[in-house]
Amino acid sequence: MSNSVLAVQLYTLREFTQTAADIARTLKRVKQMGYDAVQCSALGPIDPKELAAIFKGEGLTCCATHASLDRIKNEPEKVIEEHKLWGCAYTAIGGFNKEGITRQDWESFISSYNALAKKFEGSGVSIGYHNHSHELVRFGDTTALQLLIDKLSPGVWMEIDTYWITHGGGDPVAWINQCKGRLPCVHLKDMSITVKREQQMAEIGEGNLNWSAIFPACKSAGVKWYIVEQDNCNGRDPFESLSISLKNLKAMGMK
Repeated sequence: MSNSVLAVQLYTLREFTQTAADIARTLKRVKQMGYDAVQCSALGPIDPKELAAIFKGEGLTCCATHASLDRIKNEPEKVIEEHKLWGCAYTAIGGFNKEGITRQDWESFISSYNALAKKFEGSGVSIGYHNHSHELVRFGDTTALQLLIDKLSPGVWMEIDTYWITHGGGDPVAWINQCKGRLPCVHLKDMSITVKREQQMAEIGEGNLNWSAIFPACKSAGVKWYIVEQDNCNGRDPFESLSISLKNLKAMGMK
């Protein structure tokens, strides 16, 4: 295996991962592109053993996954079994939200998620939380994201997403610093602005995020995996977008 710490969030390639055959072809392309690890998300139906065989055959590491809150709640043993099969220690939900969400909703979610985390203790697999921008809505003197960091059990890891932090008016470096020691995986997304003043996702290095400050903060926080994701490639082939991000990351000294 390579010593690379870069990975692809397969949600970027979700249009190409809806069947087992598509998943196999897509993972081959990801490897050929130069990435050695992936985070599984938005995959179509595939037998976990078949997926493990594809990882092994392509020489890919499954560094993390996203799982639904329902699966983590209702099938913890199965989630653990699958992750052990893949040699993967990290899974996270893609966020918590609902219409009219209140501070009490967040408090209740945190309490219930802490209870779920106990089911994973000692298993070698830990559950985490991935942010979007709605977690930066303020509730008086705090935000939902601050509540999550302060009140989720220390064993619940955080997956900071650089784009969504910026989208919510936050500073990725400041939030990464707050997650020191519990940030094994970070989502790398850049943000650009159109002439119409519209924010949009961009390939790493093609936008305006301060990577020269973000990467040292990640290293200090103990990040193990730098996961490239681009939910919207703005009409560009997502494989091309991932290639551009990889090229720019390597030019920045990442590998």
